[in-house]
Amino acid sequence: MTETQRVQAAVRRNPYRYMLDDAELTELLSDLGHRRAESILRNHTAGPGKAPRGPYPRPAMGFVILDPTADVQAGHADAVLGAITVGDQARQFLPKAAAKAAAHRRLGRNNGTSVHTDPHLLGTGAFRYGHSAEVRGLIVAASSQTTDQDLYEASRLAAELVEEIAARHRDYEWRRGETDWLSSGDQPLALHNEMISWFPAEGSA
Repeated sequence: MTETQRVQAAVRRNPYRYMLDDAELTELLSDLGHRRAESILRNHTAGPGKAPRGPYPRPAMGFVILDPTADVQAGHADAVLGAITVGDQARQFLPKAAAKAAAHRRLGRNNGTSVHTDPHLLGTGAFRYGHSAEVRGLIVAASSQTTDQDLYEASRLAAELVEEIAARHRDYEWRRGETDWLSSGDQPLALHNEMISWFPAEGSA
């Protein structure tokens, strides 16, 4: 019998409701989590010299995914798109992944550099390790393995999520046809109207 890893995914905020409801986005994250589970188990159980980045210390990992559409003024907790755990007792690694993701978002780069060269950027309570990955604006942080192994798994998850969202967006466009806005009513958000509400109406003095 083939060994399998337990995968749990959850969504905190969904910026893609125009094409995916929360259950569909959760299912997508779960599917991607199962891909990572295969990689984690393969690298954890590989024989000597077989794992390209060395054998993984544990068969479990935690991932935190940030929302690439979140406003820059949003707090880190409000910028979390979702999280994934792979393997038993993997939830314990989520705070470390969250710390890496928050540092990456604040600094604009992987915290793995700062912990070695720029400790003045960290401060009290900062996590002393990297790594996290940013792929085309999407930040994913992982924790449980060595720093390079965490970086590899985070980068694969980020790249695959970007590609999957793009594929679903193309399908959405073909279903909807020509529109201006990514909304059910094809109308601007209240925010966009508010931004120009001060401008005089046409024909006004």
